[in-house]
Amino acid sequence: MKKFDVLKRITDVGVVAVVRAENEEQAEKIADACIKGGIPAIEITFTVPGAEKVIASLKQSFTKDELIVGAGTVLDSETARIAILNGAKYIVSPGFDLATAKLCNRYQVPYMAGCMTITEMIQAMEAGVDIIKVFPGSAFGPSYVKAVKGPIPQINLMPTGGVSLDNVDVWIKNGCVAVGVGSALTAPAKKDDYEGVTVLAKKFVEKVKQARLK
Repeated sequence: MKKFDVLKRITDVGVVAVVRAENEEQAEKIADACIKGGIPAIEITFTVPGAEKVIASLKQSFTKDELIVGAGTVLDSETARIAILNGAKYIVSPGFDLATAKLCNRYQVPYMAGCMTITEMIQAMEAGVDIIKVFPGSAFGPSYVKAVKGPIPQINLMPTGGVSLDNVDVWIKNGCVAVGVGSALTAPAKKDDYEGVTVLAKKFVEKVKQARLK
């Protein structure tokens, strides 16, 4: 899948599901629930033991039209390469790492680096980072996005942390191209309520859609 296609599919829906599953089976069930709810972008975090195996398993279980699997909490280029070799279509980090940016550019895999300050964001953009992950989003809130886009209108921002059904529309209206959502979306899975995850996924997708129309 080409880099442009991956980015377009993620931004078209506007929601990335951040999954911290306990095992491959749970990750597969959460992914299936999110896909049914209209969210194809599933980010498997490397805080999960054997995350690369979960990524490989998801790639086998779903078609490329159904799922866009990515790797999250990637701290270095070594982990990024492992993720890519196991099928990750995009890489997400809590911070910015130049070596990871170079590796992802080499293989034409989108890199979403976590930044908070304007200086970090500019450095990441200069290194070819496609989407800046505003992290932790809860530290400043949606108003920070509008402030950043004043001097840097061309920047592509995606907050993670602090995104909920109550404020997702504000993040989008303030200029974010997408949002990353973790427990606010996947919490029902802890009680084996995967239908609940699907319901929440549909609500997030609809809220993003409506926010873009206004």
